[in-house]
Amino acid sequence: MENNKCFWAPRPVALFALAAVITSCADNWNQFRGPDQDMVVRVKKLPAEWGEGNNVAWTYDIEGEGWSSPVVWGHRVFITADIPEEITPRPEQRAGQPAGPPQDDRGFMQDIYRWEVICLDLITGKEIWKKVARRGNPRVSKNPATTYASETPVTDGKRLYAYFGMHGLFCYDMDGKLLWEKDLGAFETQNGWGTGSSPVLHKGVLYVQVDNEEQSFLVALDAATGDEKWRSDRREKTSYSTPFIWENSMRTELVTGGETARSYDPETGKILWELFMAGRYSIPSPVADKEYLYLGNAGFRNIPGTLFAVKAGAEGDLTPGEGSEAGPGILWFNLDAPTGNPSPLLYDGLLYMLSSRGGEVSCIDPATGAFVYREKVEDAGACWASPWAHDGKIYFYDEKGMTSVLQAGKEFEVLARYSLDDRFWASVAATPDAYIFRGVERLYCIRE
Repeated sequence: MENNKCFWAPRPVALFALAAVITSCADNWNQFRGPDQDMVVRVKKLPAEWGEGNNVAWTYDIEGEGWSSPVVWGHRVFITADIPEEITPRPEQRAGQPAGPPQDDRGFMQDIYRWEVICLDLITGKEIWKKVARRGNPRVSKNPATTYASETPVTDGKRLYAYFGMHGLFCYDMDGKLLWEKDLGAFETQNGWGTGSSPVLHKGVLYVQVDNEEQSFLVALDAATGDEKWRSDRREKTSYSTPFIWENSMRTELVTGGETARSYDPETGKILWELFMAGRYSIPSPVADKEYLYLGNAGFRNIPGTLFAVKAGAEGDLTPGEGSEAGPGILWFNLDAPTGNPSPLLYDGLLYMLSSRGGEVSCIDPATGAFVYREKVEDAGACWASPWAHDGKIYFYDEKGMTSVLQAGKEFEVLARYSLDDRFWASVAATPDAYIFRGVERLYCIRE
């Protein structure tokens, strides 16, 4: 392990050849859940197995914390992190007292953090640049189990957009020069748990969903300048799901989660349809094909999850009446679904759901909503990251670093299991020949 936080030992000729391949590849993992927001990996040369000392090309030690996922463009890998610099001692907390850092008389948090954006070389794992986006007091509290850097950045290959929730939106060029920044406000969130919805980029417009307990809204910004194009107030409380661009057979829609899901015209902000989804937490993001969109909310304890299939071209209020069949805009719905925090996965004509706890995998017929199977992967721990698909297989890892590989299709079959010694909450990123895993302690490049 070198002192620069990474290790790698390539031959120079191979390094330059690999760089040429990557920079000419159009399939960059540029945002949360990949270029099509679906966690389907379409490249072919990925490693078949990995583990400690096995196909780990390099690692990078992460300073601070962050649940944001890595993104990749060409031979550059981008991550965000928050780094606690001064933490005020916590008073003893009484039972039933809400968690959160102590505050001074002005209501500001007393802790000192810095918020960083880091760019790494995909081939070597070495830092290309690192920038401090903000330094100071947190503007809102957070759940002790989460971070102030939970939103995944997005890039178009010209600019990188790093969003830190209530702590600001920052736009950099690919060499780390700050082009613009924007303060979208600081608002209290549910139970003081913080934020998690990532920005989405589409045709030169950046969309940010700012749901909270005070003043929720969806905003569209000119990606080049940060100028506001439109804003839509939302009758919504805190949610964590990331907006989804649905390019279906009828039109392009911007779909947001929440207790009530909504579809917007991405050019004007006009609401196209609404759907009350219930459930407990709005965390998973939708997935879709050209005709149907699949979305729902996560359950919790005795509150079931929900799942709906929405038809392309739907209009108005799609909420089914109590005890009714699906309306004209809904193909089917399930008000007792195994929806967890991970987003659903649509692959080769089947829909896969992963529960947050215990490794329960559900395979659903997307045409009918009927279960093909519901099975449990033995010894799997809690799962927070989204599952992914590649080359006829379904992959997911639990927070303990154990990746389970399933055969895609109607028969449940566990093919393999691979392990890394870290904790994992962030979803994977894929390049033409490597995976990038983000653990709590370090970033991993998995390459043959």
